[in-house]
Amino acid sequence: MSLMLSMAAFALAASISPGPVNIVALGAGARHGLRASLAHVTGATLGFCLLLVLVGLGLHELLRHWPGLARLLQAGGVLFLFYMAWKLSSDNGELGAGNREEPPSMLYGATLQWLNPKAWLASVAGIGAYVGEGETSLLWQFTGLYFVICYLSVASWAWAGSVISHYLNNPRRVRLFNRSLALLLVASAIYLLLG
Repeated sequence: MSLMLSMAAFALAASISPGPVNIVALGAGARHGLRASLAHVTGATLGFCLLLVLVGLGLHELLRHWPGLARLLQAGGVLFLFYMAWKLSSDNGELGAGNREEPPSMLYGATLQWLNPKAWLASVAGIGAYVGEGETSLLWQFTGLYFVICYLSVASWAWAGSVISHYLNNPRRVRLFNRSLALLLVASAIYLLLG
């Protein structure tokens, strides 16, 4: 049982900590509400769990043999973070009926995880720590546990966004909120470039 508790603690620490996926969930919750944000939450969770399984089945070996592919994934992730930051910072802050922006989709959440260097690091570290011997039953246990914890963690960010949405009752506050989220994304990207 202590192995499962250790796996759960690792999954919680990696899933609940701030990162691009959680920042998008917070913004989606604030802008669209919790229910509309659950597609992003589900996609992010499924995307991460697929990544975790593939890393556990040997994808990390492919990246070790082809370091250029790992650098390409990191560069793509950083560019995507800059793109999301630009979209947030250029938003006009209007939340009314005239705003036709859709909440982030399930595919968006999954793609964001695959472009998220934090997700890659968590996958490789988690597999190394808990499934290092390649035992498939441990991989499936870890993935199942991670699914529940990741879903609840990302959903809690979307919920937090929905809670603060009543403070975002004018475009000026929404623009300030969006630009704050954009700065967090830029900071994440710069950290990845320097790290």
